[in-house]
Amino acid sequence: MENSRPSSPEAPPQDLWSSILDSVSTSRSTPAKQVVVLGEPSSGKSTLASALLQKPVPEETKEEHRTDFALGYDWADVRDDADEDTLARLSVYTVPSSAPAYSSLLPFFVPPRSSLPHTLIMVVLDWTRPWSFIQELEIWLEWVEQWVKGDGSRELDIAKEENRERIQAHWQHYAEPSAEPLPPTSVSGTLLPLGPGTLTHNSAGVSIVVVCTKADLIDEGNDIIGTGTSGMGGMVKGNGGEWEERTDSIMQVLRTICLKYGAGLFYTTPQPTTLQVLRQYVLHTLFVPPASSLAAAAPTEVASAPRNPFPFQHKPNTLDRDKIVIPAGWDSWGKIAVLRDGFDAKLWGEAWENDLDHSDENEGARAQHLYANLVPDLSRKPPPLPPLNNPTPEQVFLAKNYDENAKKPDRDPRGAFRNPNETASAGIVGPMGSSSFNLPNVERALTEMESVAVAAGANPLNMSTARDPRAMSGRGGIRPPNAGLSIPTGGASLALGRSAAPSPAPLSATTPNSADDQSQHQALKAFFDNLINKRNTRADDKSAAKSPDGDNGADEGS
Repeated sequence: MENSRPSSPEAPPQDLWSSILDSVSTSRSTPAKQVVVLGEPSSGKSTLASALLQKPVPEETKEEHRTDFALGYDWADVRDDADEDTLARLSVYTVPSSAPAYSSLLPFFVPPRSSLPHTLIMVVLDWTRPWSFIQELEIWLEWVEQWVKGDGSRELDIAKEENRERIQAHWQHYAEPSAEPLPPTSVSGTLLPLGPGTLTHNSAGVSIVVVCTKADLIDEGNDIIGTGTSGMGGMVKGNGGEWEERTDSIMQVLRTICLKYGAGLFYTTPQPTTLQVLRQYVLHTLFVPPASSLAAAAPTEVASAPRNPFPFQHKPNTLDRDKIVIPAGWDSWGKIAVLRDGFDAKLWGEAWENDLDHSDENEGARAQHLYANLVPDLSRKPPPLPPLNNPTPEQVFLAKNYDENAKKPDRDPRGAFRNPNETASAGIVGPMGSSSFNLPNVERALTEMESVAVAAGANPLNMSTARDPRAMSGRGGIRPPNAGLSIPTGGASLALGRSAAPSPAPLSATTPNSADDQSQHQALKAFFDNLINKRNTRADDKSAAKSPDGDNGADEGS
């Protein structure tokens, strides 16, 4: 009997409750998705972010009042139509510009190893600057290719492979939305290969959507677009089909590039309808089921295939230029060529490859060059800065002029007034060696003094002291008359003293025009010698000032 009793059950594991709680929390957890909005300043990123999160647009809509952070972030819960359950949590990251200082921050907040399957990249282009579409696309799509490289770990490589399979399966299983559900027998189990120019890039399978904002300005009321806010190459909106042909060609170029990356293309306006369609597509793309679940669903088991909680029922639209809707998986080279004849999608694809090559050896056509011929750049360039005024240092300038002047033989300015026939005789002291007495003003003054002195019968230069025996007696002799030297300027007579005693015969000054230059020099030499003797005898005159002879001399000179 005892052996028939069942044995006691084994003890439960210690982490039983932890595993149960983890399984419950995992089943009830809210999936987190994220959108990275890339674009240049004033391209409409804040409007798109507000529409994705269904929040009001910030009041700071003007460029001068808006503040852009190094990396913008906001989030919101996505609820069902009845607003009862939370289906997902959506986060939106906004990059203010393509500057490396901003874009290099994203890998720290959105690491590709953990967020690649749950992230959508939105590239924003501005229709007010259509000439920059190709350049901006190259910048942002190259950044995406660099971002998915991550840390090169094995987990990242597996995530990239699974993501690539998911987006490829989405393209191969794509069916255009219809009002009536398709019967199970209409679904074929044979998958067609991808068309030419489809998914040639984007090896990591990143979900990408290109959004061209402000599409309402394409058909604005201006007669000439380019002078206002849009700037479509200055095309006149009434000259036949030139206007529509240009805009259609731009759309064909964008569709060709989006096809290479498996991206969708949308045109938006400030109207809520276009923004709501974009939001539905973003949520639908973020919740695309894995490739394994799509491949496992047999044609007869359509009902058991995984269901996307956010279906996208909007049909593609390539006719309304302000409401373009081209979802990923629908487009092809054939559909692109139907829009406008003469467009070569293969040529543009090769030109795009040449731009990404960044090699000077490749001489093929370049996408940016072809696009510049299609849409000329009419942006207002800032005026060029004036040339930099770099003055010569002061010492360098002076040294240069000093060297130049030192090489000139006539660098002495007084040489302009020197008589070339004049030779300075040896023994002439003081200013006699210069040509100061040959100046025109001095010559004129001497001429006037001589004429006045001859007319008045006076001694013009009072040179009697040069021959006065008392002056020749030296320091011990009788002091000569105290005479003053004054030179009149207005033709007045020159008087060197007021002595009543008779003076010796005057020595008249010779004019500069006199031929006897040697006698002139001797007379002037004697005059200056006399002045030097007077200066030397001033000390002796003080001691002899009280003597009778000194008093008489003073009376005589008074």
